Amino acid sequence: MTDSSAPADASTRRREPAMPFIMLTVLIDMVAIGLIIPVLPPLVGSFTTDQTEHAFWYGAVAFSFGIANFFGSPVLGALSDHYGRRPVLLLGFSGLALSFFVTGLATALWMLVAVRLVSGALQANAAVANAYVADISTPEQRAKRFGLLGAMFGMGFVLGPVMGGLLGSINLHLPFFVAGGLAIVNALYGILVLPESLPPHRRTPIDWRKANPVSSLKRLSDLQGVGMLVAVIGLASLAQFVMHTTWVLYTNFKFGWGPKENGWSLFAVGVMSVLVQGGLIRVALQRLSAQRIAILGLVSSSACYLLWGAATEGWMMYAVIGLNVFGFMAATAIQTLVSNAAGDHEQGRVMGAVASLNSLTAVFAPVLGAALLGFASHLPRGDWRIGAPFYLCSALQAVATVLALRHFRRHPAPLAPSSEPAAAPASGAAT
Repeated sequence: MTDSSAPADASTRRREPAMPFIMLTVLIDMVAIGLIIPVLPPLVGSFTTDQTEHAFWYGAVAFSFGIANFFGSPVLGALSDHYGRRPVLLLGFSGLALSFFVTGLATALWMLVAVRLVSGALQANAAVANAYVADISTPEQRAKRFGLLGAMFGMGFVLGPVMGGLLGSINLHLPFFVAGGLAIVNALYGILVLPESLPPHRRTPIDWRKANPVSSLKRLSDLQGVGMLVAVIGLASLAQFVMHTTWVLYTNFKFGWGPKENGWSLFAVGVMSVLVQGGLIRVALQRLSAQRIAILGLVSSSACYLLWGAATEGWMMYAVIGLNVFGFMAATAIQTLVSNAAGDHEQGRVMGAVASLNSLTAVFAPVLGAALLGFASHLPRGDWRIGAPFYLCSALQAVATVLALRHFRRHPAPLAPSSEPAAAPASGAAT
């Protein structure tokens, strides 16, 4: 990485940072990530002998990424506050490319675990993208622009999983090489086109004592107006990651779905994300406060997790996705509240802390989800008990709702809803 005082290259110097640059970056990034979602669990399964072993090792692979990302995210966030967002994004794209190519070439489970450790330590693209948006936006603009970013994540979920499912039905390794190629394209785009968003006068020195996950989470909870929202984010994120890490195996165990069917189901999630974050949430936030949207979203998601777990036919999964409109809005409001509570000089550190919190939940999610799926793996298809991971998600979301209500009573919203229509943060699925 270059020093913050180093001049930008000529191509970067001529460009002012703007939303289209980071939106395209996020779109390519999310398509690449989405490509592997339907095929990573079957790839892990190709090295195992039964469903219980399959669930255990998929949990181990997901755990390795989460634990590395938990420790790496606050460090990368602090580096982006000092060196700028662009070099840290380039590092993340390099980590993704390495992860995809080595995963595609893997011949043993230990290789999958090892490469996920490396890529997890290097990858903080979502946090840095959020910090980039915060850099170029006023507090009044951030909710709307987080929504545009969220729509790009949703669009990635529209394109990536379907492509991954179709390519995976041809060859299970093919989506990883295509994803690696997209990560390289994104790195080249970053080098040649993407401008830096953080000017030198707003950069801060690295305090290594604070660039650790425990310290960064404490500083996050100490921000005025955040407090208990840290627990809300943690519980909602844990529920979301349990869902993410078990969706493909759950639908396989319960309905017999393969990569193609799972690709189309994630396509439906992406379509809903684009519709809600790219438009519907703006209408909602013209009529309701961000705090009320958050509560409605948490309640909606709690109910939908329960319905997903109880589904007895595959089409019901699609019906519940369509019902969870407010669930796709909750993270937007919480993200905006946290970002607005942070100063302009610490957006990278704060977004890194949120990413670290998400990574901590990603550490525990595969352990919990894999254990619950392993417990139910012997049950016949269609058995309601196979939905145990989703019942846990519903309970976690219900607790988050109670904590959010308590927090918002202590920190009431303004009487009038935001005058600037808003939308969702960097998340492709419901909270």
